Amino acid sequence: MPRSNPTRARALALACAALLCPLAHAQEDDSEAGLALWEVGGLGFGVRQQAYPGADEHVSRGLVLPFFIYRGKYLRADRQTAGVRAVKTDNVEVDIGFAGAFGSSSKDIDARRGMPDLGTLVEFGPRIKWKLGEAWGGRFRADLPLRGVFDLSDGMAHRGWSLEPEIGYRRSMDNGWSWGTSVSAVIGDKRLNRTLYGVAPQYATADRPAYQASSGLVTWRLQATLSSALTRDWRVFGFARLDNVSGAANRDSPLVRQTNGGTVGIGVAYTWLRSEARAYD
Repeated sequence: MPRSNPTRARALALACAALLCPLAHAQEDDSEAGLALWEVGGLGFGVRQQAYPGADEHVSRGLVLPFFIYRGKYLRADRQTAGVRAVKTDNVEVDIGFAGAFGSSSKDIDARRGMPDLGTLVEFGPRIKWKLGEAWGGRFRADLPLRGVFDLSDGMAHRGWSLEPEIGYRRSMDNGWSWGTSVSAVIGDKRLNRTLYGVAPQYATADRPAYQASSGLVTWRLQATLSSALTRDWRVFGFARLDNVSGAANRDSPLVRQTNGGTVGIGVAYTWLRSEARAYD
């Protein structure tokens, strides 16, 4: 498969990660009043990630990146959101959501040795968010994102579609700490699941038979996040995720080596500049 220039691909991956990572994990609760309309800063973080759901090996990454946040009425670039917020009511929002995963070289993953690399994948598409109510000092929310999946390491080649219905809970504590947890199911179309679990005949071996992946459940996912403002400008954050492929559509793929797998990350964010103007909400 032809590949784009590696340097350009890495630069693009870093640019997207600069947007996605701080927005997903390092910012204040988006319901708090008084946040700045925009912020500019940087962050450093390290991640140890399961190569893909069902893999028995991990990849590690450490990066230092800039970030930009904008909290307008319609144009948004905040936690897990970038682009247009088309609908905003007291209980429902419709916007553009993001997700992503670092790639891995097949030479470093025994199950995929000799196969094409798994590129750095970025996902974006429409998302519906429902506020479900409050309990125990925090808030419940349901998300329904439908996202296109693209390979940053291969010139943004389309790798399929994913659907990830999620129910989450988030709470901000009086001591400055915020934490959240969520449970979701990741569902992929045939193209995405073929990227992750398919084995073409030319890559079959004695212990890795050819396999035709099908659409359906990729993984069950449980995630937790934790963050705290050390000062007005400095914030620390961490996150952990457990993937479980029990009942997955491609559980029988020879590339699936174990049922459970984890991802963990930790980092620090610094806000260099912020506006005097306040966010719309």
